[in-house]
Amino acid sequence: MKEEKASVGQRGASPSDAPLSDLDDRTLIARAANEPAAFGALYERYVERIYNYIYHRVGNHHDAEDLTARAFQRALHHIGNYVDRGVPFAAWLYRIAHNLVANWYRDNSRRRDIPLDSLAEIAHRQPDPHRQMLAEEEWEEVRRALRQLSPDRQAVIVLKHSERLSNAEIAAILGKSEGAVKSLYHRTLIALRQMMGEREP
Repeated sequence: MKEEKASVGQRGASPSDAPLSDLDDRTLIARAANEPAAFGALYERYVERIYNYIYHRVGNHHDAEDLTARAFQRALHHIGNYVDRGVPFAAWLYRIAHNLVANWYRDNSRRRDIPLDSLAEIAHRQPDPHRQMLAEEEWEEVRRALRQLSPDRQAVIVLKHSERLSNAEIAAILGKSEGAVKSLYHRTLIALRQMMGEREP
């Protein structure tokens, strides 16, 4: 066991000597069940991404912070049962977050809303004030349309465009096949175009 650890080190030091932030996910996951600091390193690595995903789904900072905390509490509780299925560890965290958001909507009968602040910022980069105003109006139309979508359709748009995840990662998060995600994304884009078209004068 000791010989095996020594051979793993690339620069003459074992992984246990390296700063936790330098370790890969697999090593941290293996240690996280029994070593709070290792889970803390995973938390630091992924908390901003998970928070952003949740915020884009629930639309306010207070609930996003609460759900993010709950997502990582749940992850810590179940980290010992984590199984690598060939997709990034982040997909497992996103799936926990996705399920919490779905429960949040169900429990609170909330109106579905996506703030899409990151998309709206594009409008502010327009040099021409007239173009900027038009871009802001277009994004507001997109936001109105997105509010009418089902939670899975909202999720696929946020995961694809805001989080920039692959279809395989999104499939793992939503519990669907990769083909089903491609189909869902395609149908969602068509639905958005139709909804946007209906709003045109």
